[in-house]
Amino acid sequence: MTKITMRTYSYAFLLPAGIIYFVFYLLPTILSFFFSMTRWTLMDWDFIGFDNYVTFFSETALSIGFRNTIVYAVVTCVLKVVLGLLLGAFLTSGIMFKSYLRSVIFFPTLLSTIAVGIAFSMMMHPSQGMINTSLAALGIAGPDWLGNTKIALLSVAFVDVWKGVGIATVIYIAGITAIPQEYYEALKIDGGSSRDAFWHITVPLSRPAMNSVIILAFIGGLRSFDLIWAMTKGGPGFTTDLIASIIYKQYQAGFYGLATAGNVILFICVSLLAFPLYKFLTRSEVHL
Repeated sequence: MTKITMRTYSYAFLLPAGIIYFVFYLLPTILSFFFSMTRWTLMDWDFIGFDNYVTFFSETALSIGFRNTIVYAVVTCVLKVVLGLLLGAFLTSGIMFKSYLRSVIFFPTLLSTIAVGIAFSMMMHPSQGMINTSLAALGIAGPDWLGNTKIALLSVAFVDVWKGVGIATVIYIAGITAIPQEYYEALKIDGGSSRDAFWHITVPLSRPAMNSVIILAFIGGLRSFDLIWAMTKGGPGFTTDLIASIIYKQYQAGFYGLATAGNVILFICVSLLAFPLYKFLTRSEVHL
C-alpha cells in the first residue's frame, strides 16, 4: 500500500469525529458570531450590525456583572487551589482510611449542581435554615447569608468551593503520587521535617497539577451560572449577577440576539484571560 493511500486510509478514521466536531462545535460557534449581529427569533432574523453589542455594554447591570464575575472566579479559584493542595497532601500521607476519606471529599462533585444550590439555599435561610439554627444554639446570631448584599456572592462562592474542591483534590493526588519517593527519603536523611518536604518538594514538583487546577477553576468561575441561579437568581438586586446570569435574563426576556452577543462577549473575555494565564503558568513549570 502506497504512502498516499495509507495517509488517506488513516484520515478516513478521523472523518466521523471531524464531522461531529464541525456540526456540533465549530458551526454553532461561527453561527453565534453571525446571529450576535442580528435581531432574531426562531423563524426570522434581521441584520443590525453591532447594535446588540452597543446595547449590551450600555446595560446598567453589566459593570456589576463583570465585577462580580471576576471576584467570584478569583475567590473560588484561590480557595480550590489552596484547599485542594492541602487535602491532596493530607490524603497522600500515611493516614488511615485514605480511600474512604478520598471518597468523602470527592462525593459532592457527583451531586447535581441545581440540587446542591436548592439544598444550600434552604440551609442558609436566615430564620429556619440549619446553619443559623445551629449557630443560634451556640448563642451566635447568624447573618442572612443570601439576602445580605455584602456577603451573598461570597456565600454562593463558598458553596461552589465545597462542591468543586473534590476535583482539585483528585488532580493534586495524581500529581503528588507521581513525585519520586527518593526525594522525600533524601530530605529525611538530611534531617528535613514534614514541613520542609511539603514546601521544598511537594509544592514545587506538583506545579503541573496546580496549574491544571488554576486553569480549570478560573475558567469554571468565569462561566458559572447554574449554582448562582439555583441559589439567588442574581439577587438581591444585582448583587450576585454574573455575566452568564445576565445573558440568561436576556434570553428570558426574548432578546435572543442581545443574549447571543453576550455569549460572544463572555467567550472573548474567557479566552483573553485564560490563554495568557495558561502561558504564564506553564512557562515556569518544574518537570520531573
